[in-house]
Amino acid sequence: MCGGVQYTDKANKTWTIYFPNPKAALPVLKRNGEIEWVPWGKRKEEADDGFYQGGWARLDAIHAGKWAKLNAKPVMLPVQAFMEKDEVRQSHWITVPQGQVIQGLLAVQANQTRVYVVTTETPTEYAWVHDRWPRLVNRSQ
Repeated sequence: MCGGVQYTDKANKTWTIYFPNPKAALPVLKRNGEIEWVPWGKRKEEADDGFYQGGWARLDAIHAGKWAKLNAKPVMLPVQAFMEKDEVRQSHWITVPQGQVIQGLLAVQANQTRVYVVTTETPTEYAWVHDRWPRLVNRSQ
């Protein structure tokens, strides 16, 4: 379900971000090509501020309108790899194919923003790892 990501910035520094870290933020690609670091989801110990708990947004829930109340909009997360854990909690790092990004969902509530990783069905070749998978889209979308 994408418990971590790796991102290499313009200075060639690689950042490894894990969702359980309460300070976790993801790189969001802005229209001007710059990166904005946005807090990644919401943890259960955080105050009720209107955001959904967790760090993921199911694509079918987005289509069903669940995220509309948070003025959510799609964004691109230009990470190079993401981490999934299998049923025995072993980590597997998956490289994001060249020219693709993870689709994120930027949610806004009371002048705060959070980003969630959009998830969908797992590709057949990775079904043994996890039943949900980050949605990969072409960077030009």
